[in-house]
Amino acid sequence: MKKKAPCGIHLVLNGWWRLFALVDAVAEALGFNVLSQMDESLARQLVELGYRGTGEVVKREDFEARKAAIEIAMLAERTQKKTLTSAGKDLQDNFLKALALREEDNRNGKVSTVIFIRDRNSHGQEVSGYIDYAHRLKIEDFEVYFSGKRRLLPKPTDMSFYNWDSHIAVCNSTPNYQVIADNPEGLLFKYKRDRKILNVDPKTLPGDNSTRTPIQTELYIQAVIFDHISRRKT
Repeated sequence: MKKKAPCGIHLVLNGWWRLFALVDAVAEALGFNVLSQMDESLARQLVELGYRGTGEVVKREDFEARKAAIEIAMLAERTQKKTLTSAGKDLQDNFLKALALREEDNRNGKVSTVIFIRDRNSHGQEVSGYIDYAHRLKIEDFEVYFSGKRRLLPKPTDMSFYNWDSHIAVCNSTPNYQVIADNPEGLLFKYKRDRKILNVDPKTLPGDNSTRTPIQTELYIQAVIFDHISRRKT
């Protein structure tokens, strides 16, 4: 009677051990030890990429290239996780929670967030403005904000800044947005990647692929978050 063919999981497991045996043999012949420097997750990914003991000899160059590619991807993933300054913070206020929720997507360019804040500065003056969140994340350490040491406030260097006491008004384009200040119906921001217009007027829709979210917060008089998802054509 013919033996049944082994099921898929048995083939994979058998291939796994054959991979180790094959690489050990090659490593010993070449005088180096590959697997001693390889963690389990990396070895598993190499198996998933096709090294499952097909009987063919794996070229050292091919093996090393795949191994290096996986190591780079794993390092990039670990680096990305480390750059999230909101990670591990015990955030109580809705505003900080909203920023933390959007931090990763703004860092990697999936979402572009514009933050409107109205409150009083350290001199008791009422100020308001629009902040390019992704841009501020790149040029400023948000650890002080997520840890509660300081409050995020608009600056004269942000996209829009207005001091209600001194009547100083400033507009600045950023790497992500072009400010359109001469629009008779109010301030507009053009996202440079897809050239879509973000309308911050609360009486109108914010525009294509954009949303407006008022935030109930105890940190500010008023806070609104605008999210834009880029649909740039390639």
